[in-house]
Amino acid sequence: MPFKLSDLKEHNSELLKLLTQQLPDMLWVKDLNGKYLYANKAICDGLLMAKDTDEPIGKGDVFFALRERESHSDKPNWHTFGELCFNSDQVVIENGEAMKFEEYGNVKGELLYLEVYKAPFYDVDGKTIGTVGAGRDITNLKKIQLDLEKNLKILDEQREQLEYQANHDSLTDLPNRVLFMDRLQQSINLAQRYDNKVAVLFIDLDHFKEINDSLGHGVGDKVLIEVSRRIKNQMRKSDTLSRLGGDEFCIILNDIIDIEDMSDIISGGMEILKKPIEIDGHTLYIGMSIGVSVYPSDGNSASTLLKNADAAMYKAKGDGRNTYCFYDEAMTERAFERVFLETALRKALEEDELVVYFQPQIDAKENKLVGMEALVRWEHPTMGFIYPDKFIPLAEITGMIVELDRIVMKKALTQFKKWDKAGLNPGKLALNLAIKQIEEDDFIEFVENILDCEECSYKNIEFELTENQIMNNPEASIETLQKLSDLGISIAIDDFGTGYSSLAYLKRLPINKLKIDRSFIKDLPQDADDTAITKTIISLCSSLNLKVIAEGVETEEQKNFILKNGCQFIQGYYYSRPLSIEDMTKFLTNKDTN
Repeated sequence: MPFKLSDLKEHNSELLKLLTQQLPDMLWVKDLNGKYLYANKAICDGLLMAKDTDEPIGKGDVFFALRERESHSDKPNWHTFGELCFNSDQVVIENGEAMKFEEYGNVKGELLYLEVYKAPFYDVDGKTIGTVGAGRDITNLKKIQLDLEKNLKILDEQREQLEYQANHDSLTDLPNRVLFMDRLQQSINLAQRYDNKVAVLFIDLDHFKEINDSLGHGVGDKVLIEVSRRIKNQMRKSDTLSRLGGDEFCIILNDIIDIEDMSDIISGGMEILKKPIEIDGHTLYIGMSIGVSVYPSDGNSASTLLKNADAAMYKAKGDGRNTYCFYDEAMTERAFERVFLETALRKALEEDELVVYFQPQIDAKENKLVGMEALVRWEHPTMGFIYPDKFIPLAEITGMIVELDRIVMKKALTQFKKWDKAGLNPGKLALNLAIKQIEEDDFIEFVENILDCEECSYKNIEFELTENQIMNNPEASIETLQKLSDLGISIAIDDFGTGYSSLAYLKRLPINKLKIDRSFIKDLPQDADDTAITKTIISLCSSLNLKVIAEGVETEEQKNFILKNGCQFIQGYYYSRPLSIEDMTKFLTNKDTN
């Protein structure tokens, strides 16, 4: 309803006063400047501390706030509400609509909460000329609300604490059996969805009962805490360590790909317990027996996997303790073979057991030698010759590949230079290069030093990298390979066609040659798919102005097909197996490739 402001100021009727002055709710009317046009008794007494209902007229909240502060200067908390309230009048005017607020402030030194409703009112032209308001003291209600919220928060914290205690071991703070089984089932569900493996490690400390019996449970508890701390520090973030009770622990290993993943983690866990534990002046040596089960081969449910891991653990104890067993005995054999092989390989690097063989690379069109690939062999004193497919993946996983590569480079270059100096024209030497090698900061420096030391021409050297290795980090690979190319060294991509290289990256790589993988050669020319792939790779090389060589050529048919379709460089048993230094010397001397 529109008003004239002058009418409102002049005609505060007796009826209005009768209706509002005795009400407990605060009622008021203000102009655009926040000056009171009307105030009932409740707001005058409860907030403004006005002498009567006429005093607020023409004045604002600040007037009463300052007056109260001055008259109670000895009481810092003594305010009137107007000094601390929100700027809600202006908000209502700007929004042009009725609004609800919760306002609070100190009144007579005590915190007061108000539930406030405000609305604009207008003149005959629709122009806002002020605000009307009503407020109700909700301090007691607010106190009940705040107390309730506080109590609910306490209850939530207590519930969370009880839930945590129900799912965690009180001694080690690790997940207990209940939470472990839940997480294991979740891991199984994810592994099923993404076709992954999950491993369960059931750990039992060896002779722990003797510690409790001889030194007391207090020392035993400290041992359990220290063991759990050590194991947890060695684990991946994606895995779960749990204490099932007593001296039994369990680990969930997620995203397992092969036996090497598990063996490394198990070996690392056992290694950390080789160091003695110092407890209350006692030096203790703790061993552990570990049983391993793997989803899905050893079970499809959490309970089955746990039961089978437990059974495997008891087998480990029966085998002499301080060891581990898989539920699948074949996996145990593979795991121990892998550990044995790793130890033996480290020894092989130290005791110079690696030898280099050379496989000729032939220009089939001209029927002449154009180079050779250096291939490593391991001459073990008791196991005999071990081929690269047995130990190169292990060397890559353990980080030994960098040292191994450099040993092979050194040996191959030394012999290659001898042939060159003898006038045997060995052509170009191809050296396999692991991606970890080119990630080493000193790699380029190492290459320069060794080539200069052996007085080898850079243009006679070719490095081979597999397609997948390069694609793991193409940007970094491009940078390092470009430095090699700038030195005059050739770059070849090995096993081409078996990976997922992008043609966009292929154009940017400073490569000189592609090597067709033997898997596409072995069924030529009968297999239609291999025929199409081989022709495509040869055509691609022609388009990109790259050399192409086929490896694994063993038959006359394969050789003729390759040569007929535009690939004249061949490596394979058709011409020669990998040769020892002595046999390669004879090959170079003879030069008969027919």
